[in-house]
Amino acid sequence: MKALITLATALLMSLPLMATEPTHRVEPPNWWVGMRDTSLQLMLHAPGIANAKPTLAPYPGVTLKSSHRASSANYLFVDLDIAPGTKPGELTLNVAGKALRYPLLARAPGSADRQGFGPKDAIYLVVPDRFAQGGSGKQADMKEGQDRADHGGRHGGDLAGMRQHLGYIAGLGFTQVWPTPLVENNSAKYSYHGYAATDFYKIDPRFGTNDDFGAFVSEARSKGIGVIQDIVLNHIGSDHWWMKDLPAPDWVNAWPQYTETHHARMTLQDPYASAQDRKRFTDGWFVPGMPDLNQRRPELATYLIQKTLWWVERFGLSGIRTDTYSYSDRDFLSRWSARVMQEYPRLNIVGEEWSPHPAVVAYWQRGKKNHDGYISHAPSMMDFPMQSNLLAALTEGDGPHTGLTKLYEGLAHDFVYPDPSNLVLFDGNHDTPRIFSLLKNDVDLTKIALAYLATTRRIPQLFYGSELLLQSPTERDDGKVRADMPGGWPGDKVNAFTGAGLTAEQRDMQDWVRRLFTWRKTATVIHDGALMQFAPLEGVYVFFRYDAGRTVLVALNKTGKAVELPVARFAERVAPGQRARDALSGKDLTLGASLSVPARSPLILEIGR
Repeated sequence: MKALITLATALLMSLPLMATEPTHRVEPPNWWVGMRDTSLQLMLHAPGIANAKPTLAPYPGVTLKSSHRASSANYLFVDLDIAPGTKPGELTLNVAGKALRYPLLARAPGSADRQGFGPKDAIYLVVPDRFAQGGSGKQADMKEGQDRADHGGRHGGDLAGMRQHLGYIAGLGFTQVWPTPLVENNSAKYSYHGYAATDFYKIDPRFGTNDDFGAFVSEARSKGIGVIQDIVLNHIGSDHWWMKDLPAPDWVNAWPQYTETHHARMTLQDPYASAQDRKRFTDGWFVPGMPDLNQRRPELATYLIQKTLWWVERFGLSGIRTDTYSYSDRDFLSRWSARVMQEYPRLNIVGEEWSPHPAVVAYWQRGKKNHDGYISHAPSMMDFPMQSNLLAALTEGDGPHTGLTKLYEGLAHDFVYPDPSNLVLFDGNHDTPRIFSLLKNDVDLTKIALAYLATTRRIPQLFYGSELLLQSPTERDDGKVRADMPGGWPGDKVNAFTGAGLTAEQRDMQDWVRRLFTWRKTATVIHDGALMQFAPLEGVYVFFRYDAGRTVLVALNKTGKAVELPVARFAERVAPGQRARDALSGKDLTLGASLSVPARSPLILEIGR
């Protein structure tokens, strides 16, 4: 590790002296007319281009405002203004005696008003390299090849594989798919996860091409599934093409010696925090192979904003998931989220703030009145506090402050959030052990957890394979957590997509998840209804989703025996004599003086059927 740190530090300190990349680049590679913000900054990269004085051939509505260099002689930043009403076409910039033709495209109809994901949706999280191989990926000229036997290596899943199984995802009842990052990660090893970008505008060739991604998004849309792009703002990979020739020495956060973030995220809200601790949190690197970006650099901030908009507009995305949210400069995050929402007012952004404290997560959600005046424009956040409470509720004994009480009190903390229904609650993700393993391979408890996920006042997200009871070590082991989806590769003896080789437990769980989330798609009171909860008693927790005309009762019984609940206790919402239907079995019943909840089971009743 010490050798790696020394190498990383030496690489960073020597960057301005290294040879430049000979390839000419223009980023973003195209833009659109009709954007609400009329400004556009092009980053041009070519040997010696910094001193060029560009001119723009006359084009109605487009003005060349200025150009400037940074520190490197090989970058030029060109600022354009594209007035409202400008027609699509091709600009011609004359730079250093050469004509640069730049496409201005028409936006897709309704693009600005696209509807992002929300409480009506259920999200299916996929690690593309580990889901399915369909033949779109190309290994040639990439530093790391495929080795399915290596838990930390590339296994060969690709866009074609995901596309072939969109019907499976839709059939489970999911309406959104979130793939972990698909952009190029051309590093010598451990490149499969996607969080160490080497090119922000290019799909990794081992997944396919940009056109393959477009085809994937289009087919997903045809099946009623939106695509959420995983965007990384905080860091890049050490093999990113910038690292051969940084535009400026402060493009990444440099330290006299390699300095890693200490992950002390509360320093940003702590009124007593030292400036040094805050700096180390945001400017420290994750690992030696992930240089930390300095979003205080104006050109870099603009670059990151524009590349986000480019992916949304180019491919018709329904939302953005933002990795390591609070690690980026927070003034930049305010500007970034404002600009994205300016262009797409109904889009959704969900940020990752891995904190168990609701107040810390709430700080970053749009509409929060913060103690320090900070303003965020991100509509959603990942609900790590409630995910932690859910696991505790099902693994701890029940007491005044333990077990199911944590679930009850966790939801009671919704008063700190501007919009709790827009938080994303998850069973697990690519960074956490599998929920089935954390629940000690208990199928009944897993069903209770997923029933809560699907019915509480949140946007649910399921990690691929949870429907198959996939397992992992209970301590963090990324390669094993991100195991291959059974049946995703030719020759797999177990196949999730056809059912071949699945155990009886896996088949039952897969069918149960399908029924649960298929029901949720049309259970509109779960999407937008109010919530009333009752304090847990004797191992049973009950809450209601309701509005003026619809009511759903959810009872979670984690005890080893059936429990009779007195209906009179819930008189604010239901009464004896009302008709009800079990949402998962379809069985009709009439409420009596008591309601029976089976042992170690969730019960979901639609009242008034």
